[in-house]
Amino acid sequence: MSEGLVNQRLVALFAAALVLLNFPLLALWDHDVQIAGLPLFPTALFLIWALLIAVLAWVVERGPRSSR
Repeated sequence: MSEGLVNQRLVALFAAALVLLNFPLLALWDHDVQIAGLPLFPTALFLIWALLIAVLAWVVERGPRSSR
């Protein structure tokens, strides 16, 4: 994977984070519902945040690969 491709994936991940953590989509989770005793909104927010971090780690750890 070239350095340019890594940069493109990081920019795409940043754009996805902006979309996922912005008002219109976050409003979908703002209900008085509990899942396993946890309120839905903070749980969904934490899971989205954790998913973004996991994808970021995956992209960065793969890094640019030299072609053989």
